[in-house]
Amino acid sequence: MTLPTLNTAELERIRVEQAAAALGSVPARKQTGPAVVLRAPRVADGAQLWRIAKDSEVLDTNSSYAYVLWCRDFATTSVVAEVNGRVVGFVIGYLRPQAPDTVFVWQVAVDRAQQGKGTGAQLLHALLNNVAAQGVSKLETTISPDNAASIALFTSVARRRDARITKRPLFDAGVFPDSHAPEDLYLIAPTARTTQEDHR
Repeated sequence: MTLPTLNTAELERIRVEQAAAALGSVPARKQTGPAVVLRAPRVADGAQLWRIAKDSEVLDTNSSYAYVLWCRDFATTSVVAEVNGRVVGFVIGYLRPQAPDTVFVWQVAVDRAQQGKGTGAQLLHALLNNVAAQGVSKLETTISPDNAASIALFTSVARRRDARITKRPLFDAGVFPDSHAPEDLYLIAPTARTTQEDHR
């Protein structure tokens, strides 16, 4: 039997879809297992956030102290996903001091066992819904050019909210003291729009 040959565009589409599924930017399948609870983080969650970030092997892992402190000081601009009392994903962010209508997403990550269920997108939509009451209408994040999963995730969130997404270079690799990749700035706006479909 001869297998069909895929062209470069088809292979790239499949790669991006697989990466998106890993981070949870695809629509959540009908849940048959335990329900996902979305809530603000607590100090006691910091260790779990650190573990998930470390296990991702993609994110820059901050110190465990940083995650504990983040849970204390930035709980109103962060969300955790919990299943059966265990944290399985998180998004952490802050309001930019020079632009209080903008939430900057520092990190979003989902436990391996929870990937492919739309949890990453659920976390981002929950965050945007929460901060809308504070007058936030824009989301910023930085993504390295080779991180297809994150690009797909944020693109899907913008599409679901009927918002524009723009990209521009922000930090060149030369500004980092180590071998860090460059970071592009992604802006999603306006973020206030939402639909029932967002909460699947």
